[in-house]
This record gives sequence, C-alpha cells and structure tokens, in this order.
Amino acid sequence: MLKQKPMMKHLIVFIFLVLSSTVFSQNDEKIIILKDAETQQPIEDATVLVIKTKQMVLSNSEGKVSFLLKGTSNIQITHTSYVSQTLRSSTLKEKINVIFLKNNVNNLEEIIITKQHPQKILISLIENSKKALTVPARLKVYSREFFKMNGVYSYYNDGIMNFQLFDKTKKFNSNILVEQNRSVGLLDKNISADLLGYNLNDIMENYYNFKYLNMLLDPKAKKEFEFLIKVYSANKELYSMTVIPSATNKNLVDDFTIIYDPKKKIIIEVSSVLAPSTMAKFEDKTAVGSKNIFKSNFKAMYRIEGTYYYLVSSKEEIGFDKIEKEGSKSIEVRNYFVTTNFSNQNYIYKESEVFKDKTLFNKHNVILTDFWNNSGLDTTEEEQEIINSIEDLIYDK
Repeated sequence: MLKQKPMMKHLIVFIFLVLSSTVFSQNDEKIIILKDAETQQPIEDATVLVIKTKQMVLSNSEGKVSFLLKGTSNIQITHTSYVSQTLRSSTLKEKINVIFLKNNVNNLEEIIITKQHPQKILISLIENSKKALTVPARLKVYSREFFKMNGVYSYYNDGIMNFQLFDKTKKFNSNILVEQNRSVGLLDKNISADLLGYNLNDIMENYYNFKYLNMLLDPKAKKEFEFLIKVYSANKELYSMTVIPSATNKNLVDDFTIIYDPKKKIIIEVSSVLAPSTMAKFEDKTAVGSKNIFKSNFKAMYRIEGTYYYLVSSKEEIGFDKIEKEGSKSIEVRNYFVTTNFSNQNYIYKESEVFKDKTLFNKHNVILTDFWNNSGLDTTEEEQEIINSIEDLIYDK
C-alpha cells in the first residue's frame, strides 16, 4: 500500500489540474462578431445579454462584442432590425465567433393613417413611456468620450458609474457613484469643460423624460415639422414615426425618428440627425462667440425585459466651428453611454460617496482594473488607434 501512495498523489494532482482547467475555461473571454446573414455586413447596436450574470454588452460599428463567461449560460441577442436569437455558451467553441442574424426588413413601407395628429400620438407615447420606466432602479453604466479640436483628437475619457434612480414624481432624480475612470489628453485652457458632452447631473433626467423631443411637442411644431407614421420596415411589430423640418422652418433643427411599440405604447428607440440638406439652407454666422454646427446626431435605445423598462444606451455626436477673435476653432465631441447591468434594487452608499460634478473631465483617475477591456462596448480599431495616439502624445511630452 505504501508503494501506491505516490501514484495516488499523482492521480490527485492530475484530477486537480483537470478540474482547474475546466474552471478556468469556463471563465474565458469570448468575442462575438455579429453579421447580417445576407449582406455579411457587421451589425451595430445589437444588445447581447449573458443571462446567468445579467451582463449586457453592445455591438460596436464592427459588429464586435466581448464578455467573460462564468460557467455555461444562455446568451440572448436582440436588435430592432433582426430576428432575436438565443444560444448556449457551449456553442461558442472559439475565442472569436461569427454569428449571423436574419434581417427583418420588409421592403413594403405601409403608411399608417390615424384619426389623431401624430404629434398628439407622440405626446401620449412620451407620457406612457415615462410612467412605464422602472424606478427605483440602478444602472451600471460605462461611458466614453472623444474630444477633437481643429481636426486632431486631443482628449479622451471613460469610466464606470452606478446610477441610482429613486424618484419620478416630477423628474427622474438620480445619484451617481463612480467606480473607476481615466482621462488622457491635452486641452486648450480656453476650452470650457462643459463642451465635453455629458452633464452627468441631469443626463438621466434628459433620457428618462425624453427631453430631446421637447421641441416637437410645442403646438407650433405642427406647422414647423412634417410628421409621418409607418410600419417599421425592419420589424412589422413596431411603428416608426419620422419628424422632419418643413420647408418653411427657419431653424437649424434635426430630422427625428421614433421607433415604438404600438400595442404597449412604449418608445424603443429615439434618434436624430442634422441633415446636409437642412444645413445647406443656412449661411455661416460670423459674429464673435457664435457657433456654426456642421455635425449633429443622437441615438438612445430602451429595453423591455419582462416588467422592466429602462435605458440601454445612448450615442451623441456634435461638431461646430466656434468664432473667436483670433479666428475659427473647430470642436467635435463623441459620447457613448452603455448600461451593462440593470437591477430594481437600491444601492447602499454614503452621501459622501455621491459624485456631484458635471463631468468626469476634472476627476482624478481611479484605475483599479483594466475596466475598459470588459466595459460593455469594445473599441473599434480606429477608436483604439485614437486612444493610443493621445496616450503617446502625453508620454512624449
């Protein structure tokens, strides 16, 4: 028996290594590339939910998402323009896996004729959506900002924040707890911090009260905009309301698209873009202090998950030339906002831990992990090159 102990010891070690290997393999990072089944083109803004951990990630413009697997789990893939798909993690045999989604697009655009003016329908949609949004709730959010000045990317920040939404009687109040953040870049001292995009103090109120649509609710908007409702060509279960400035509109305003569920009367997606044809109607301003906008777009997506309804993501981009005494200064800002985890439970925190500044711009870096590698939104190759170039610029200095 004594002679068999070394063999038993080796056997135990072998079993331990096998079990360890299994455990580690179940915690591997997985990458999915989402593509259109017909065109083979990457699919942007698809939501991928790892059911077991409730981790949510969003596909970038390259169709890429990455996440950590902790054991086996179902993985749900949804997009308003594609057939939803649920797959088992065990089917992801490789580190990088290409998944093809079937497009829902119906070439027949059916116009919806309504007794009510579409503006009145929009008002009802907003009010019903505000009531349906789940509050109290907490959202774990990853944010990312790029800042470009005079054609050169010169600033970048990102961070993980926890938003506690606790009231919606008059407005959607929230407290913010910042877990980690980093900022890199060189800024002109004359550039105000509020030009860097998000004002975190009121960002959730804006999204949860649909404030970006306020200009469409004014009684005058019936004459200043053209409203049209169609069956959403990418999903016959949804309607699409387009609102574009009329020929007599004298303001520089965006074209709007609101995608909604006509049965639940809930907004699924809001987007807007400043059309080149609209910009062409306006002459550039020359007065010192004025701004000439040359780029503006916005998109916010909301998710219905059982009885829960909440913000999934937003993306904003603006570009303008600011007229100064010395000449014109070009400024561009691009922001991303992604909810990576949702819960209807409250956080436990101290008042002293609440972040009260407007932006992450002036906050000291707090880097505990490489949070950007598991952020919920992968960088594209172009974006990573931008980040690297800004970091190299700092180190060179």
